[in-house]
Amino acid sequence: MNVLPLHDAAADLALAGGKGASLARLARAGLPVPGGFHITTDAYRDFVSRDGLHGLIMRALADASPEQAAPRIAALFAGREMPPETAAEILAAYAELGDDTPVAVRSSATAEDLPEMSFAGQQDTYLNIRGEALLDAVRRCWASLWTARAIAYRAGNGVPHDDVALAVVVQELVPADAAGVLFTADPVTGERGKVVINASWGLGEAVVGGQVTPDVVVVDRAGGEVVEERVGDKAVMTVRTPGGTREEPVPEELRHRPVLDRAQAVRLARIGTRIEELYGTAMDVEWAAHDGAFFIVQARPVTGLRQPVEEWNDSLTGDYLWTGANLGEAIPDVMTPCTWSLVQIFIHEAMSASALPGFDLVGNIGGRFYMNLSVVFSMARALGMQGRISATEQVFGKLPPGLDVPLLPTSRRRIIKAVLPLALTLRRRVAAGLERMPGFLATAQRRCTELRERAATAATAGELAELWEQELLPYFVESCRMLEAAGRQGGSSLVWTRDRLRRMVGETDAEAMLTGVNSDGELASLGPLVGLEKLARGEIDREAFALAYGHRGPHEFEVSVARPGEDPDWIDAQLAAMSDTPHDADRLLERQREAREAAWARFEKRRPVKAAKMRRRVSRWNAIVRDRETTRSEVIRAFWALRAFVRRAGELTGHGDDLFFLSIQEIVAVLRGDGAPPAEVAVRRATYERYAALPAYPTLIVGRFDPVRWAADPDRRGDIFDARGGGAPVSDTVTGFPGAPGVVEGVARVIAGPEDGDRLAPGEILVTTLTNIGWTPMFPRAAAVVTDMGAPLSHASIVARELGIPAVVGTGNATMRLPDGARIRVDGERGTVELLTT
Repeated sequence: MNVLPLHDAAADLALAGGKGASLARLARAGLPVPGGFHITTDAYRDFVSRDGLHGLIMRALADASPEQAAPRIAALFAGREMPPETAAEILAAYAELGDDTPVAVRSSATAEDLPEMSFAGQQDTYLNIRGEALLDAVRRCWASLWTARAIAYRAGNGVPHDDVALAVVVQELVPADAAGVLFTADPVTGERGKVVINASWGLGEAVVGGQVTPDVVVVDRAGGEVVEERVGDKAVMTVRTPGGTREEPVPEELRHRPVLDRAQAVRLARIGTRIEELYGTAMDVEWAAHDGAFFIVQARPVTGLRQPVEEWNDSLTGDYLWTGANLGEAIPDVMTPCTWSLVQIFIHEAMSASALPGFDLVGNIGGRFYMNLSVVFSMARALGMQGRISATEQVFGKLPPGLDVPLLPTSRRRIIKAVLPLALTLRRRVAAGLERMPGFLATAQRRCTELRERAATAATAGELAELWEQELLPYFVESCRMLEAAGRQGGSSLVWTRDRLRRMVGETDAEAMLTGVNSDGELASLGPLVGLEKLARGEIDREAFALAYGHRGPHEFEVSVARPGEDPDWIDAQLAAMSDTPHDADRLLERQREAREAAWARFEKRRPVKAAKMRRRVSRWNAIVRDRETTRSEVIRAFWALRAFVRRAGELTGHGDDLFFLSIQEIVAVLRGDGAPPAEVAVRRATYERYAALPAYPTLIVGRFDPVRWAADPDRRGDIFDARGGGAPVSDTVTGFPGAPGVVEGVARVIAGPEDGDRLAPGEILVTTLTNIGWTPMFPRAAAVVTDMGAPLSHASIVARELGIPAVVGTGNATMRLPDGARIRVDGERGTVELLTT
């Protein structure tokens, strides 16, 4: 991807650099950012890969000091033309901004604007660029990665030169009457209650470059008023010229006049506060003003201030293998502390037998949910069950060939001694749970809805605390135990039935024969899609949709995020997208029913003696899948009630959404009057925002992992991180599990999250990291589905199989290897994806 729209969700640190990723985030948040586009690091890397340029750069660095190497490298860049295809893409994006639009061309490095390192001013900016002069400005920006000061700064901060790349941000140049910088904390004292604004006339370069003494305006955040104002001697200003910019004297009548009146300063401070809230840390913001309107041209964390953060990183507890697959697909976000505390209760109750005293089965790595596969593999080996590792792969996905799984530092005897009592307890729990399950499911929707409504309307903090302890927590525990029972019933039936059938009849017929989970009762994973279609046909109203399906969504475990049932805009967006879908769910399900009946007919003709037994086995398979999906849905409905509880606690105590940054135990203590929210709330919020700003981490992590340093690595991998070094080679092919059979050719649409689902046109192939139930409504638009994460029992496989959509899941590298817009061939039977054209 050489060019991306400014707001594109794919514009992360690796593709758009620190400055570009920040501007993309601001634009998506609706802040006033001038229009433009990114020229990605892919374009830079393509440029330096030609004619040995990268090698020549490295040689110049090795042979000379930064001061000597810099001019040699600049000459190397000046002597090379931009590749024609890159130039065409850049000029096409520029043309969309308007006829001969003046632009600012700003460098954006991958090792820039990180939480610990600013790198501000280390690369170049060019203003008032027009027409084909843009190409030369871009090339000069690329060369500025190798100025003497940039080389020295990286060396001083321990950033390897071979790891960096440069993106370029091209934005419409604001014809600024005034410009400057604001800090959402006092840059001298560190005081967080004040916004400090520097302002001068003209473009902002004179302020940033220190050529002028600007006005200083201090706004009190709490009172929303100016508390200090100093008018500077603004001797010069930066202005536009036909060929760029220049410095000229400020007219005498403006030199000692305040640039901003008090109302403007307060309005600008509010914009700065919004940016700080978005990032969760003090920010250094560059702004410009034209005709009374403010524009944000850059924002970075303030460096030099003490910004305390916590470390949420269970990878530091030992050398283990962690996976974000399976349950991690359902919890794809950085979790607030409240959500993490609830997830821990959920794991304790729903996966009790997988625990091993002294070792954590699950972990929080940079705020994200991971499962410790070293626990699973160590237990399997201790119990002599190494042969069943293939079953583990069908749940958690394939491991790279040759990956040496680190085992727990404990003895086989200790593991067996700990596991056997757990196994006996589990047997009793599952039996009791299965006995209670029909009654639980018959009343779950009504009971949970009542609890949610009572939580939302509790009159006092004490009443709400009582509701938690007496009813809400017990119900939550019960729903988790129902899921445990549903998932454990039938032993390994889910895995072995599928494998046996595939050996007997082949992949295509096996997958067709296993469909029909939805025919004997609605499959919960298809629920939102089925519900939306009922709503679109007028069979139910919005209230009925919210009641039955409103708890399911892409972020359904995260209690700080609104459910679809609370968000009319979400429903409207889904209905609008469905109107462009050529195949509705009913039609796809009917088509798959015909394929299923034909496959069974072939089976009965070839193996008449075994047909009845196999039908019973598959019926049991379907029942287990349906029970597992239904009970999981009820757990999620309980999470909606938990969200209502936390929101009401915030209202009754006056602490609002600060409570999402407490554990559930701390929230109950606050309700009981045992203390105010701890001072760590601000630190936890800052920690959450720090991790949330990073791209999703690798599916597999081995050993100790630093999310911030990994995110800054331009060669980072999204499939695996192995702290031991070496590791599995990056595959040039895209292969995975056969998720659902069928062969399709089409356009790959690489989508980062379900919020960007409108980019998927009907008939295109959905390529993404993972899917969960929040993605289900877009499946009928997709000709096929390809995921990095996943296994035969993952969401993408189950839904694609039921709808008859070819799928390849658990590839590990599809989003790395398949360019957005490329033409690909997906073979869901063989589990392969072939890149046809880029």
